Amino acid sequence: MTETAAFQTNCRTCPLRQKTAFRPLEGKELDFISNFKSGELTVEAGATIVQEENKSPHLYTILEGWAFRHKTLNDGRRQVLNFALPGDLVGIQLAVLKDMQHSVTALTDTTLCVFQRDKVWSIFKDHPGLAFAMTWIAAREEQILDGHIISLGQRTALERLSYLILHLYDRAQDVGYASNQMLDAPFSQSHLSDALGITPVHTSRTLRKLFERELISWEKDRIRVLDRDALAKLASYEAVLDEPRPLI
Repeated sequence: MTETAAFQTNCRTCPLRQKTAFRPLEGKELDFISNFKSGELTVEAGATIVQEENKSPHLYTILEGWAFRHKTLNDGRRQVLNFALPGDLVGIQLAVLKDMQHSVTALTDTTLCVFQRDKVWSIFKDHPGLAFAMTWIAAREEQILDGHIISLGQRTALERLSYLILHLYDRAQDVGYASNQMLDAPFSQSHLSDALGITPVHTSRTLRKLFERELISWEKDRIRVLDRDALAKLASYEAVLDEPRPLI
């Protein structure tokens, strides 16, 4: 990991704030965020950003890159809980709990905005708008997990995979990582297997079914959605039309 104090992305001119997916901040709130940010951190693909049961002094917002949240059992079995993209707050559990209950690992080379954990209370104390924003972020993460739990409990493997691809496409589109039905796909079949709760062999067979039905194609780290309507019908997928979301 490499932390930088110079050449930081200025919060006022942050490229993420130019995207319609994110809610604009008032002047005083933006001033606070600029002071709250202590630096930027660059991590390589495969690096651990936060570790389960770790008491990290920092929270992070992803500025560039992909990461994934996961929890591992004692015997090494891993459940991918969710994927994280630019604008996502990493380590929010540390704002209220003593340590992290899951790990977050970079899927690609990733740039993070760094915030001091011990300053979080001042958000709730002095900036109710930002406090609501953090609560909103936590509620949205719960909403995303609701969809994944339904998949694990009720959808077939084919439906789960279809749902996950559309879910990732819509989130990636908000931050410029998907367009024209083409999705950047830095994750492996192993990541999908651990997210879907099925074996790698089952994942491979399920992908093949989507290929054969000409619903998707996957080449060179890119997934193309060939028939979104059919994929959405198969997955019982309904896009969540969020209002612009907070960016901290």
